[in-house]
Amino acid sequence: MIYKKVAKINEEISAIGIGCWNMGGDWDSSEESKSIDVIHAAIDMGVNLFDVAPVYGWGNSEKVLGKALKQDGLRNKVLIASKAGLTWDKPHHTANNLSKESLLKEIDDSLMRLQTDHIDIYQMHWPDPNVPLEETAEALNIMKKAGKIRYVGLSNFAQKDVEKMMEYISVDCQQSLYNMLERNPATYHGIPLDYRTEKEVFPVVKKYGQAFLPYSPLMQGLLAGKFLDGMTISKHDIRNENPKFSGETFKVYQEGARKLKAFADEIGKPMNEMTLNWTRQREEVTSIIGGASSLEQLKHNIHCTEWNLTDEEIAKINEILVPFENMD
Repeated sequence: MIYKKVAKINEEISAIGIGCWNMGGDWDSSEESKSIDVIHAAIDMGVNLFDVAPVYGWGNSEKVLGKALKQDGLRNKVLIASKAGLTWDKPHHTANNLSKESLLKEIDDSLMRLQTDHIDIYQMHWPDPNVPLEETAEALNIMKKAGKIRYVGLSNFAQKDVEKMMEYISVDCQQSLYNMLERNPATYHGIPLDYRTEKEVFPVVKKYGQAFLPYSPLMQGLLAGKFLDGMTISKHDIRNENPKFSGETFKVYQEGARKLKAFADEIGKPMNEMTLNWTRQREEVTSIIGGASSLEQLKHNIHCTEWNLTDEEIAKINEILVPFENMD
C-alpha cells in the first residue's frame, strides 16, 4: 500500500480508501457478513481510510462499519471519515440541515452507530444555503473541543464557501465527484454541483494543503468495464436515478469508456486498475474513495498501488480524455 500525508492532516492515509455506500443496501444487494469480511481484508491489505455517512442505508452503513471495527480492536488502526448534514424522515425524504442543533444531534447518533468515541474526519455532506457557515462552524468547534471529531471536511462545497468557512474553523479535507470521465462535472445524479473539480477544487486543495478524497472514481462501474457489452442496470439499482446513465449522454460516456478499455487491453492491465492508477497519480488526490462489494474487487482496487502508469501512457490516456474535460 502507498500512503500519503498532507499538511492539514498529520496522518499517513492509504492511497486507496473504502467507500461504504454499498454496505448499506442502496445498490443491488448488501450482505452484512460479506461487508465485514471486505472491511477486515482491506485493513489486512493496508487500507486505513473508511468513508461512510449516516444517510447511506439510512444508518445501516455506519452500523456495519462500527461492528466490523469493534472486532479484534481494529478501531485504532483506521481513520473513519463520516459525514453530516443530510437528514431524513421515516419515508426517507432527505433534507439538507447544517444547523448547530441538528449537527450536535447527528454526531452523537453517528458515534453510537459506529461504536466509537470519535470520528477522525467529519465531513459536511452537502451545503445548506439556509444556515450561515458561521453557525455550522460553531457546532464543529464544539465537537472538536469535546474530542468527538479530529478533522473537518467539506464535501460538494463551492470553493468560495470553503475559503469563507476557513475564517471560522480549519478545513482539513475536501471530497468531490471526480473520475476520468467526470473531471469538471456540473451535476451528480441530477443534483447541480457548485464546483468544478480540476478547475476550482484542485487549486484550493494545493494552496492550503488539504486532503482530497474523490468519490465515484469508477463512475459507478462504467470505468471498471461494466455496461460496455450490453449489460443492463437492474430496476432496483440506484444508478437508474443517474441521468448520465441513460439516453445519448450515456452513449458518449460509453464510447469514452470503450476507448479506455481498449488502451487498458493494449498495456495489459485491467481497466479498473488503470483507471484508479491514473487517478492515484494526480498529485492533488490523497485517497481514492472506491466501493468494494467483494474481495476480488477489493484486491483489484488495491493492486493499482503496486505499479505506475508511465508518463507516455498517461499522455495517451489524457488524449482520450480531452473531450471529457468539460462534459457533464
